[in-house]
Amino acid sequence: MFVFLAIGGYMFYNVYEAANNSYSELDRGEHSKLREESVAIGKDPINILIMGIEDYSSGGGNGRTDSLMVASVNPDKNSIKMLSIPRDTYVDIEGHGQSKINHAHAYGGKELTIDTVEGLLDVPIDYYVTVNFKGFKDVIDELGGITVDVPFDFSEVSDGEAGSEKHKIYFKEGEMTLDGQEALAYVRMRKQDPRGDFGRSERQKQVIQAAIKESASVSTLLNFSDLADHIGNNIETNLSVSEMYTLKNKYAEKNIESLTLEGVDDTINGVYYYVPTEEGLANVQNELKSHLGQEVSASETTSDTETTENGSSNYSE
Repeated sequence: MFVFLAIGGYMFYNVYEAANNSYSELDRGEHSKLREESVAIGKDPINILIMGIEDYSSGGGNGRTDSLMVASVNPDKNSIKMLSIPRDTYVDIEGHGQSKINHAHAYGGKELTIDTVEGLLDVPIDYYVTVNFKGFKDVIDELGGITVDVPFDFSEVSDGEAGSEKHKIYFKEGEMTLDGQEALAYVRMRKQDPRGDFGRSERQKQVIQAAIKESASVSTLLNFSDLADHIGNNIETNLSVSEMYTLKNKYAEKNIESLTLEGVDDTINGVYYYVPTEEGLANVQNELKSHLGQEVSASETTSDTETTENGSSNYSE
């Protein structure tokens, strides 16, 4: 969910220094093992994996992913599809067996996380973005906060980053303006949401769209040097400045269609997991493959996700 926060400001100022601090290539080389050759942003359909990292509890080391989203971008169809992968999804992690998908980053960082997501979805991950919790909060604060439409009343405990005391943050149904700490609590909450991780993914999309809107404001431009510092220090990506610029120009105003990974709740050896159904996984794989222009299986079925004109999603029960 975080790549668009970084993209928003790049078109306005020369921020190559901040971008250089953020840029990090993958060990695998120029393209995914599921690609025969490299792809180009703005020319080819691509997938971007967005990872929100909970690293404050690990002393800055490899934390777990609290948020995992795949953004599928197709320049020919001029569209974006986004899949939020539940953090408790039961997957095979190479070298570590069956576990929750959010453990992959703790075991092997971004490289193993990308391999695990590719193994689950059977589609290439061409680009990645990671952002830690502190970076997320700092960017929102530098934007001057964001305004969202809260779907229902709830409360969530703050993240408790080192040096701060945990406390409850209360959200009321209707329009609210959130600072960085409040925005983080808003996108992290899932246990009180009747739709669980699916409801949380909708709130994450809200924050993305609100941040894009705020990033173009005059007040944000005046504070851009500070915003660039936060981007450079807290975000890691293999997107170059020119590629970010292309994404911003072509897709900033596009609505995002949400995809759903259908599954069931299960307890295995006393541990809770979210287990994708065969049909649910096949549906998502085929949706993403079709959006990339790849061949889909003959058993392709219709997705349960329908996108309305304003970009929100309706899920069948």
